[in-house]
Amino acid sequence: MSRKISFLTLFLWLTAVTFPVFAQQKADTTYTFRFVPQKDMFYVPWNGNDMELARLLECIESNKTDILDGKLPLYVDGYCNSLNGEKENLAIAKIRSNRVKSELITRAGIKEESFITRNHPAEGDFVTVRLTVPAEETTVSDVEAEARRKAEAERLATEKRAEQQRLAEEQRKAEEARLAAEKAEAERAAQQQTATQQNAIVADTPSETETPTDYHLSLRANLLRWVTLTPDLGLEWRINPPWGIAVNGSWTSWSWNDKDRRYALWEVAPEVRYYMGEKKAWYVGAMFKAGQFNYKLSETGKQGDLMGGGITGGYQLRLNKALNIDFNLGLGYLNADFEKYEVIDGVRVRRGNETKDWWGPINAGVTLVWKLF
Repeated sequence: MSRKISFLTLFLWLTAVTFPVFAQQKADTTYTFRFVPQKDMFYVPWNGNDMELARLLECIESNKTDILDGKLPLYVDGYCNSLNGEKENLAIAKIRSNRVKSELITRAGIKEESFITRNHPAEGDFVTVRLTVPAEETTVSDVEAEARRKAEAERLATEKRAEQQRLAEEQRKAEEARLAAEKAEAERAAQQQTATQQNAIVADTPSETETPTDYHLSLRANLLRWVTLTPDLGLEWRINPPWGIAVNGSWTSWSWNDKDRRYALWEVAPEVRYYMGEKKAWYVGAMFKAGQFNYKLSETGKQGDLMGGGITGGYQLRLNKALNIDFNLGLGYLNADFEKYEVIDGVRVRRGNETKDWWGPINAGVTLVWKLF
């Protein structure tokens, strides 16, 4: 009986000694909040942050008095390694820590003085809040602590792998988007080049609706005169789209049958034109004509002067940017004052004078127009 009493007394003494020791031991509790790589916003519902925040707020509420008295500080550690430089990572980690602290100050009613903050440009994209709170009467053995540490490390490793897979998937999608954009750009450039070539072809093709707006100088050649072996050249200056000034000149001198037959002529015909219509293709004008002639197509030749004028009208058909065809006709009055002659033994013998007046067509042409500039 005395042995049992002694053993009970010893057990009670050991319990009284060791229990306060266990009761005074403290355990670290860590809460982890995840952040999107390269971002500093604190998304509470994202990636389990809402559950961690609820647990942390419950713990703060249970120890709020000690926290506000400064007996139980909150250790805040910010991490970032998703940017290129240490300075940038440290700045983002600092912002993240401040956002978590602001959330706790707002929701739990604690102060900035309750935090001990450190920031690290390494390890990951998260913020941890750690409290060292008294254990509830039981202590965690080394084996259990090691098991928890391994579990936490495994959880962090799993989340890191998932984050790496997400980043790899985002990079793959970004690469696919870049290749698609390059392909679309190449197709757009090819379509634009094709459209440019087609526009160049269309621009070089006569347009029935295009209205000339340029002022230019053109070289003219009356093809009907050239067919009759009478060289004809002229110029036209378009002062503006409606108005133009033209002048044509012709000259020829032919003789045959030992000079018994002759066809010689020179003429100058200045003209003022007014172009009408949307395309400025139709026109009317006023023309003056003067020149000399020498015809001997039979036994009697005629040599003298001519002068007159009248109204003109016509239409210019556009062939391309540089060439037009001008169809024109002139009506008016011509006066011819000439002398008749015969050639006897190579000598011209005068046979009298004559004057003729003519009312009717005084000019006709199918003229090739070449825009010089």
